[in-house]
Amino acid sequence: MWEGLGLQVFLMCLGAVLCSAVDASAPLEHSHRHRLSLHRHRERTGKEGQVLHRSKRGWVWNQFFVIEEYTGPDPVLVGRLHSDVDAGDGNCKYILSGEGAGTIFVIDDKTGNIHATKTLDREEQAQYTLTAQAVDRATNKPLEPPSEFIVKVQDINDNPPEFLHGPYYARVPEMSNVGTSVMQVTATDADDPTYGNSARLVYSILQGQPYFSVEPQTGIIRTALPNMDREARQEYDVVIQAKDMGGHMGGLSGTTEVKITLTDVNDNPPKFPQSVYAMSVSEDKVSGEEVGRLKAKDPDLGENGLVSYRFIEGDGMTVFEITTDTDTREGVIKLRKPVDFETKRAYTLRVEASNTHLDPRFIAWGPYKDTATVKVMVEDADEPPAFMATSYSFEVEENARDGTVVGRVHAKDTDVANNPVRYMIPRYTDVEQFFSVGPEDGIIKTTRPLDRETLPWHNISVSATEIGGHHQDTKVRVNIKVKDMNDNAPEFATQNEILVCENVSPGKLIETVSAVDKDEMVHRQYFHFSIAPEAVNNQNFSLKDNRDSTASIYVTRRGFSRMTQDVYFLPIEINDNGNPPMSSTNTLTIRVCSCDSKDTILSCNVEPYILPAGLSTGALIAILACIVILLAIVVLFVALRRQKKEPLILFEEEDIRENIITYDDEGGGEEDTEAFDIATLQNPDGANGFLPRKDIKPELQYPMRRIKNCCLISMKKTMRKPQQQTETGRSCSTSIFLRKMNSTKTETVFFHKSSEKSPLSAQFHQ
Repeated sequence: MWEGLGLQVFLMCLGAVLCSAVDASAPLEHSHRHRLSLHRHRERTGKEGQVLHRSKRGWVWNQFFVIEEYTGPDPVLVGRLHSDVDAGDGNCKYILSGEGAGTIFVIDDKTGNIHATKTLDREEQAQYTLTAQAVDRATNKPLEPPSEFIVKVQDINDNPPEFLHGPYYARVPEMSNVGTSVMQVTATDADDPTYGNSARLVYSILQGQPYFSVEPQTGIIRTALPNMDREARQEYDVVIQAKDMGGHMGGLSGTTEVKITLTDVNDNPPKFPQSVYAMSVSEDKVSGEEVGRLKAKDPDLGENGLVSYRFIEGDGMTVFEITTDTDTREGVIKLRKPVDFETKRAYTLRVEASNTHLDPRFIAWGPYKDTATVKVMVEDADEPPAFMATSYSFEVEENARDGTVVGRVHAKDTDVANNPVRYMIPRYTDVEQFFSVGPEDGIIKTTRPLDRETLPWHNISVSATEIGGHHQDTKVRVNIKVKDMNDNAPEFATQNEILVCENVSPGKLIETVSAVDKDEMVHRQYFHFSIAPEAVNNQNFSLKDNRDSTASIYVTRRGFSRMTQDVYFLPIEINDNGNPPMSSTNTLTIRVCSCDSKDTILSCNVEPYILPAGLSTGALIAILACIVILLAIVVLFVALRRQKKEPLILFEEEDIRENIITYDDEGGGEEDTEAFDIATLQNPDGANGFLPRKDIKPELQYPMRRIKNCCLISMKKTMRKPQQQTETGRSCSTSIFLRKMNSTKTETVFFHKSSEKSPLSAQFHQ
């Protein structure tokens, strides 16, 4: 590759030298042409006698070329500039400006030679635009207008092709035909596609043959072998090369990897790894339990590998069923109904496994299914006893005596041992213990008379337990119906009173009565109504049996009077015509009411008729109002009296001297002033600092205190002078004072003991 690059560099350098020689001769021609044009111009000026100043370009620019990636020791000569105004005396100075001027491109200001001082890369920049100008060296004034020229970088094949999007991943279905397109890869080359063959690419496959191929011009990868099987090999690593220079020697190349995966198609049928499967199931398993699993293998993936299972023949197709486990793709065999070891001990089934999704392109490769044989052995288990029926129904007469046989249940041990069975009734099914069962024979009997009206059905369970073994038990439902007996008398359906107007007309229907019976009514059985024998001769009401379990009550007299009798009782006998017949006597209550002319009931009470006839409703209201007012006045008066309370303490203002006992004993006269103390008489208790309370009862009785030298004096005034007044002397020697208290009143008793002549006298002060 580097040999080709060196050859290209050499050729490009040779071309540049030739171009430089041509460009160098061009300014000379331009200069000669310019000098010639200037000479002619001067001649015309001389002839015409005037000078014309016209700006004229002294050179014609061509495009300059420089080869890229030049690595020689000296700068590359790009070209030479020369102006006609340059006389060669050194006064003309060349100036270069623009892209890369002074850094990449430099100019000799005397000769006008332009050199490239750095290595150029066309892929970075393909051309440069520069501006050249000739100025006076001394004054720097322009001698010529500035002109632009272009330096193009000439391309060499220095960039290999690149796959920008690699590595690549592709998928193609297995079993594809030869030439099936897999994908297209594309490489890019940074070299100039318009110059030579540097960017003309050719594709080839370096790895992946003989399975795949690639088109040289387009890069399309295709299958090269038929019937590539994913199950044999799923992935392929392919290496693709892109080479420039049209694929010739000396061109640069680049490679990329392509990982190709074969996708699955349904090209494989399911296959059982063995032809016969052996399974077993215990006879105590219930419906829906799993017996076993089997799997047909299918190497395909996804829906192409889905397998469904079914029974196609066998003697257990009604006993077993098979389903598909979508997660494991296995066929699951389950019990459809229980098996019995004593009845059948082995089953044979034929199972078919088939694909659910078929590919039409490969149907001819079929069939896409396989079969296998499954043998199921039934294992013996210690089973509980089995009743001969799933449930039992019996009937028993109502009121049958205890010990009456209701029925019999029967169970047996289905195992080979055939152990005996014991029966019992679980108490939770017969809480009140109406029935009993024989532990050995299974005979159900009553334990007491049954009442159909209380409980018409008895639903119990009977348990059968195997004696020996694992004592397993089983239960059966027993429904016992109590047959009805006519043991209840009929009675009125309702017990409402019948209201009848006082002015009712004879023969009027006042009520239709009906009856009910707790017993069952047989077909065409009805109740018979009649008036009880003790009331057959009543003159007020009559009864008509309607023969449809109802009776009509009629009035037989004209009018009633509530003042005379307001309630009538009519006994009616009801017979149910059963076997045996039952009857009862029910009393019908009939109340007489006051009605208006339209037979509308106004009142059924008798109280208004015992009031005086002359009083109206308004008068009664007035009387009641007066009574209420009088009662209010009395209550108010009593309340006021209770608010006025007596003082609790006997104050000094209550002078005892207002109560004076008068008696005819002589005293000491006016001179006898020491015989008594008037303060003590006014308030005997106050003398000792004690004031009695009137609102409480004293806890202790105060003892009698003897008051010495105390007399009650009665002054008798006469018409005499004061000094002639008759005085009652102090003839009493002792006065006894007693005070008695209670919760309601206070009594003060004075006992006065006078002289021998006077008897004991007392006064009560209340």
